[in-house]
Amino acid sequence: MSDALVEGEIEREQQFVDRVNRQLEISARAARELALEGRNRGRLGHEGGLVERDAMVFQAARRIAQLDAAHEGLVFGRLDLRPELDAEPRYIGRIGLRDEERESLLIDWRAPAAAVFYQATAAEPQQVVRRRVLRSSGRSVVGVEDELLDPEAQAELEAAGKQLPIIGEGALIAQLSRARDRSMHSIVATIQAEQDRAIRAPGRGVVAISGGPGTGKTVVALHRAAYLLYSDRRRYEGGGVLIVGPSGVFMRYIERVLPSLGETAIALRSLGEVVDGVRATRHDDAAVADVKGSVRMAEVLRRTSRQQAPGSPAGYRTFWRDDVIVLDRGVLGRVRRQLMSQGQRNRQLPRVSGALLDAMWRQVRGERGRERGRVAFDDDMITDQAFLDFVVGWWPPVDAPEVLGWLREPELLARVADGLLSHEEQLLLTKSWAQGDAAQSVQDVPLLDELRYALGDVPARTDDERDLDDSGLLEGGRDMQELMTAADREYAPSGRAWAPPSHRIEDDPFAHVLVDEAQDLTPMQWRMVGRRGRTASWTIVGDPAQSSWPVPEESAAARAAALEGKVQHEFHLSTNYRNSAEIYAFAADYARRVGLDADLPVAVRSTGAHPEVVEGVADLEAATRAAVLDVTGRVGGTVAVVVPAARRVEINAWLASWPELADDAPGARAAVDSSLPPSGDDRVVVLAGLDTKGLEFDGIVVVRPQEIEDESSTGTATLYVVLTRATQLLTTVA
Repeated sequence: MSDALVEGEIEREQQFVDRVNRQLEISARAARELALEGRNRGRLGHEGGLVERDAMVFQAARRIAQLDAAHEGLVFGRLDLRPELDAEPRYIGRIGLRDEERESLLIDWRAPAAAVFYQATAAEPQQVVRRRVLRSSGRSVVGVEDELLDPEAQAELEAAGKQLPIIGEGALIAQLSRARDRSMHSIVATIQAEQDRAIRAPGRGVVAISGGPGTGKTVVALHRAAYLLYSDRRRYEGGGVLIVGPSGVFMRYIERVLPSLGETAIALRSLGEVVDGVRATRHDDAAVADVKGSVRMAEVLRRTSRQQAPGSPAGYRTFWRDDVIVLDRGVLGRVRRQLMSQGQRNRQLPRVSGALLDAMWRQVRGERGRERGRVAFDDDMITDQAFLDFVVGWWPPVDAPEVLGWLREPELLARVADGLLSHEEQLLLTKSWAQGDAAQSVQDVPLLDELRYALGDVPARTDDERDLDDSGLLEGGRDMQELMTAADREYAPSGRAWAPPSHRIEDDPFAHVLVDEAQDLTPMQWRMVGRRGRTASWTIVGDPAQSSWPVPEESAAARAAALEGKVQHEFHLSTNYRNSAEIYAFAADYARRVGLDADLPVAVRSTGAHPEVVEGVADLEAATRAAVLDVTGRVGGTVAVVVPAARRVEINAWLASWPELADDAPGARAAVDSSLPPSGDDRVVVLAGLDTKGLEFDGIVVVRPQEIEDESSTGTATLYVVLTRATQLLTTVA
């Protein structure tokens, strides 16, 4: 194929892309003018003007964000149809655009009219003769890749004088061959038919996408989220879409995909960030993580939420008229059980004084007291500072981090964990929590969430409610409100009342929940994520053979509980697009050798570069240095040095000291933060095995693979994951 022919085709496509970009600027200018008009209408000074302003500004802002996000690879596909259709080429892009005559210029990839772009095959061309993918850099077309789906129709077109040349080796192979950088790219142009069926599956219920390494599960799930927003925007944008991934590293890796598809109304959270206001990045050791992740912790935390606050008064004694009134352990225990039977701990705050006053009034036996009556008794009690102090101290408002902190006390932990956790497991937890709140781990986050729901929110009270007498809004009427006001002063020295939290547990549910690397979720994490998807549709992505959770039956039960009552649609992806055939054969052999029940997809691409194994290493730093320099010199993209967690700081320091990887050295730079991926043009990063979940790199150097395998009871699955992260080169340094 002549260079002139290729350049001519690129130039023709460039002319169309230029036209689309001109129209994009016109549309963006119109959206900005609409936003300005909306703001001006807000100056009309009446409610109707304000409502109209808000609607116009919202719609304009959404369109501006969509247009701003669409520049990268805006036009990526073209369909040429059979001659009898007498149709113009159909162009597919990241968003839909019309020209100034309102004729369709560019079809949104999520629209039904674009489905054939992904679904047509040579066996079933669906009236498509040629499918073309445009490769762009910024606004410039740099290449085209064609697939001929209907040779007979092509001959008919050429007989009629319409040339339809076929250029390149096909879009998929071109996509697979490019170097990786620090973020996942949309592969919207190269989605294959089996992937497209999962993307466009029914919106209700659960879509479960399974498949081995490199089959595109993650990118398919992300494109599905974009498709759902397009197909039913009111439902999914109004309720929100939550995307949960295994780590912050992974979330930063994928964060460009959806914005590049024109979707910005999506919450991306790692498992350490699912709970609003909490962000954890540190992982516990495997043994501790196994205890914290177990479903047994749900009962431990339920019991904890019902305990008396450490340091709170154990009793109260007073004298009224002729009677000595005592709130001892037995009486208080009965009151506590009565209150707890009515709901969450914090939700009972308005009832506490009333329940205590009831218990105290039952002890009034003297004639003078009975003559004075209950109202006088209550009035005297709520003006007694000692009683107020007791009520506030005995049943204070508590939050989840505070209650989790109670478990640092071994005696309390032993009491609530009796019959649930062994003594050894309790010691692991005590040691883990001895570091304090600042060291909260990713595994602590679902425990905090469990406590949030066990404790409940502190009831919100308005100023109007404070002024009402006997309103019934707060049990006990005026007296109860006075008592609560006194408690407010105790807990808010500024004089302000208890304020409801900025985020309340009722705000958690989403319209759609997407869980990636679902096989790794612990039972407690499934409970946490499940609360946010009670009324949602779901997309769940996973591969059981890659699981880092040691008790799959327990996790499966928690997953089933989270999805209870929802219709499930199963999709299986069978082709490995990431790894070369040589690399995946090496990984698959390892999986068979260690007895993993692995789904082994077919790798479609061969490079001729077989994995290298460096054994019998005496000088680990020298061997690692040689391997890293070899790999970085042979690939143009990213390289990961995957190490045992205990060695990460040490090996990261090695890389930072090597002059070949220094900031001013050509070709490669080392990341100096061992917990985060590098940014900019950094090419080399040091990661522990679990940190590689969901990621991919051009080259991988695995250091001391046996130590990675020995780190946990699921170390073989972790090492299998590591061996499947490379697209071009894999070296192990044993």
